[in-house]
Amino acid sequence: MRVTSNMYYKNIYGNNNSKLSKELFDVNKQISSGLSIQYAHDDIRTFTETMRLDNEITTLSQVTKSVESGSKVSNQTDSVLNEFQTSLERTNVLLIQSSNASQNDASMDAIASELKEIEKHLTNLSNTSINGKYLFSGSSTNVKPIDKNGIYQGNDKVLNVFSGNDIFQQYNLTGANLFLGEEKSVPKEITSNVKNKNLFDNSALSASSEIRDLMGDKDDVSPNTSYFYINGTKSNGTTFKEKLSYTDTDTISSLLDDIGKAYGNDTNVNVVNVQMNSMGEITIEDKIFGSSKLDFHMVGAIDYTDANGGLANVNDIDDLETNGGETTYPPTGKLYIKEFIKSGYISASGASAIEGTIYDRVEFSKEGSFLTAGISQILKDDNTFAKPSTKISEVADISKGTTSTLDDTLDGTSLILVGKTIDGDTYDVKIDFKSTANGGSSFSLDTDGDGAYDDGSYDIFNTQSPRVAVDADEMTYQQLLDVTNMIVTNILPAANTEADYDEAIENSLYKGVAKLTYDGKMQFEDSNYGESKASIALYDSVSDDFSLNVDSNGDGTNDSCSSSAIVFNANNTLTIRDAKTDFFSTFNKIIKSVENHKLYPDANSGDIRSVGAENAIAMLDDLKNHVGRSHSLVGSQSNALQNSLERTQLLEISTMTLRSETLDTDLAEASMNLAQLNLNYQAMLSTVGKISKLSLVNYL
Repeated sequence: MRVTSNMYYKNIYGNNNSKLSKELFDVNKQISSGLSIQYAHDDIRTFTETMRLDNEITTLSQVTKSVESGSKVSNQTDSVLNEFQTSLERTNVLLIQSSNASQNDASMDAIASELKEIEKHLTNLSNTSINGKYLFSGSSTNVKPIDKNGIYQGNDKVLNVFSGNDIFQQYNLTGANLFLGEEKSVPKEITSNVKNKNLFDNSALSASSEIRDLMGDKDDVSPNTSYFYINGTKSNGTTFKEKLSYTDTDTISSLLDDIGKAYGNDTNVNVVNVQMNSMGEITIEDKIFGSSKLDFHMVGAIDYTDANGGLANVNDIDDLETNGGETTYPPTGKLYIKEFIKSGYISASGASAIEGTIYDRVEFSKEGSFLTAGISQILKDDNTFAKPSTKISEVADISKGTTSTLDDTLDGTSLILVGKTIDGDTYDVKIDFKSTANGGSSFSLDTDGDGAYDDGSYDIFNTQSPRVAVDADEMTYQQLLDVTNMIVTNILPAANTEADYDEAIENSLYKGVAKLTYDGKMQFEDSNYGESKASIALYDSVSDDFSLNVDSNGDGTNDSCSSSAIVFNANNTLTIRDAKTDFFSTFNKIIKSVENHKLYPDANSGDIRSVGAENAIAMLDDLKNHVGRSHSLVGSQSNALQNSLERTQLLEISTMTLRSETLDTDLAEASMNLAQLNLNYQAMLSTVGKISKLSLVNYL
């Protein structure tokens, strides 16, 4: 076959030109774009690896932005808490000044005024926001955390940022932690608020003083017996009631020791410390940390033979004479009463007019349309506040039985609910806790005021199927709240059926709402009147009964009285220290202690529940420690976020470097390839030119 010039052209120029042109184009494209490939088909392996790295870079970029955002919030929180602690330090200085005996009324008022300004500043700090998002509201970042009453409005939800590899890092501090947190290392401490001095010479009392010094007996000829009626709640939530008796020459230390024994002290272990301070006030410190249940009440009495020759008792309320600073006994036939605790609560209907003699038969405090109990409902197991869904048996003392003599059950317990409705009408109701086997729980009214409850009772229906009267130990706070709401609004079921029961509950909500507050206290809000006419007292039917204090088994020791299974409101001691923090409520008590110009609690003047400046210092120390721990938590979060940010940024740089190595063009190598291809292309053209000349000569 004859080799033609066209064949030379196709073999040398045509094929090589197309190949070299493509290679030159690819190299120029790599140099201009900086990428080794443009499309997936250019290099499947490189493209796949690049897509994986791009996805990782995108993820790391999002993590970086997320962590940076969380870090800003955490750092801002850190700054706010710095200012918090500075304000608390200033408060501490002012309290120490206020406890100086040289302060006069004017200087105390000035200190109180500055404390109020600090409180406003702390409130403003608590409501700090970033871009309209509040720092301390939990996940409810659009809700102002602290309202005008100092009550927390947010939630306890933490906010987290994703920091990679299924790791989430908290970046916020919730107000539930900061303002209402719990310190398990803090023991509860309580104190009475009535000052006591030696009634002979007005000198200070001590544990070595005799009972006669405390009670005022000057008659050595006819020694008398002093009685002390005590109620209380232990760390584990169980309650006690005792009637203690002493001769005139017994010492106060005997009384303090017996109070400790009522709590569970023995020769080997003290579960509480019971002391008398320099003001003659009894202080009790829990040795078991982290419990908020400790409580106490005491009344002193000297029983005289009454007109009929019988021994008077603290429950004989017809002939009471209180200690008005007298140093001699009242006439025979009177009962001499000494109060150790005052609360300001009004006694319930039918109870003694002497407020300090009554433990829990007292009315809820009233402020405008709100009626609020004073005792928080706290679960025995975990020290948390009760919620509407909480079973009452989870809070009440069911350890030693009730009037039914059954152990570990509420079956047989009865609560008395007395007061006035929102229209001012008197009511008297008995709420019976019964097991399902005994017919279930119910409530009955004394409609004619004869002291006897009507036979026709209303069942308290459960929410399960079938709808029957709820078992005593299954009854919840919501069911108790429903009954309270129906009674106080005076809307009762038309008949004892579940349908009528539900309808009465629903209709009662239009006139008032019974609920539990954030700190587990029962509260009723009158929806009709700004100043409610209603009143509420809710207490155990055995609350004031000391008659069971007898030796039933002949062992020479009196049995404990049947104590209240549960307490809602009481003439109880003042709380000085508590594992549970209520920041603004505590701070308000601190301010009031200075406003009242008191060093120690003193029920004889001003706010009778004021803790006094000395106790306020201890309360502030706990607040400072709590804020300090919260601050430390924020500091650790900030450090963790910063470490996450640095790690993520480093990973992002490393991944981008790897991507560059995988996809980016080596410009030096590409330039050499371009130069080589240019030479090859020039050589090809030169060869084709020479061949073309030869072909022309041959042709000629």
